[in-house]
Amino acid sequence: MENRPLRIMPNNQEAEQSVIGSMILDKNAIASVLEKLQKDDFHRDGHQIIFQSVLDLFTRDVPIDLVTLADHLKSMDKLDYVGGVSYLTELASSVPTTLNLMSYVKIVSDKAMLRRLIRASTEIMDDSYSKQDEVDSVVEDAEKRIFNIAEKRNTGGFEPISTILERGFVEIERIFNNKGTTTGISTQFPELDKMTSGFQKGDMVLIAARPSMGKTTFALNLAEHAALREGKSVAIFSLEMSMDQLAYKFLCSEANVELTKLRNGDLDDKDWENIARASGPLSQAKIFIDDTAGISVTEMRSKCRRLKLEHGIDMILIDYLQLMSGKGESRQQEVSEISRSIKGLAKEMQCPVVALSQLSRAPEQRADHRPMLSDLRESGSIEQDAD
Repeated sequence: MENRPLRIMPNNQEAEQSVIGSMILDKNAIASVLEKLQKDDFHRDGHQIIFQSVLDLFTRDVPIDLVTLADHLKSMDKLDYVGGVSYLTELASSVPTTLNLMSYVKIVSDKAMLRRLIRASTEIMDDSYSKQDEVDSVVEDAEKRIFNIAEKRNTGGFEPISTILERGFVEIERIFNNKGTTTGISTQFPELDKMTSGFQKGDMVLIAARPSMGKTTFALNLAEHAALREGKSVAIFSLEMSMDQLAYKFLCSEANVELTKLRNGDLDDKDWENIARASGPLSQAKIFIDDTAGISVTEMRSKCRRLKLEHGIDMILIDYLQLMSGKGESRQQEVSEISRSIKGLAKEMQCPVVALSQLSRAPEQRADHRPMLSDLRESGSIEQDAD
């Protein structure tokens, strides 16, 4: 059998040199590069070390030139490893013009993404051979790996607190400049907004009640307000009602027409006018409905990843939690696993997940019928996972 030629991982040394050279020559270039690239995006070890050294000096507000950079590398005993002062000089002189910097950055970023795809593909292939009895797990892991690459983020890596705080200060400043306003997704209910400041990214929000108490209607009001009044993208997983039923509920709510009148065809001219008026904005709203019965969290996560890439997701609504399918030796363990996975979904999608849940009959046996957290049906972990 003919031997395959040895293939080199995708990289472009000239582009890497031009990016680092630009950072040495122009301090303004550093901030632009840091927005797009990280150390691991460089293929050559020496370039990774030089990039990190430039970042260290930049963070400490030390002027960056050949002298300070060489001194910093020498202090780490890395100057000779990266090629010495002569190579640093070569990097600085290799830049035709910093005007083309972002073109060089894109080349480096694209090559890094290809390398990540190759590594992910190798891992997927290894899993496919070694985990032949865990097909669902292999598919989910494969999809997650590719999704993370598409999102240009590292999976499960450490991040220095300085970077986290930098993002945090930007968010604090935004909140300060919008003092008194809702920072998350508004619920349209002032008292609820006051308590929560809106539904926040990564939150798992639980709405629980006994059957036929209006959970779905309340949740749809939240979704309607988010999509139509705030322009948010809302994903709805309806395990109880069909997508047609939900669409009619949205239409009647927006048109202020009773659903029974719509179902019975008992509509007057004013009703028709209201429906026609409401259908326009509603059809333009970014509301996406999936009514797969008994959907698993794995399927849900897969669909959310695709939707996020195509349209973005600002809020996810699940109606309702106990109708989902999961894994576990008992129904209680199954629901606990579903609950934990939903919390993980909120964190991964970086948006609030509003999950509806049934309560047990315990409130009906109390004199005041007042529900408690312990009344959540089939699992006590739901109350722990919810924010």
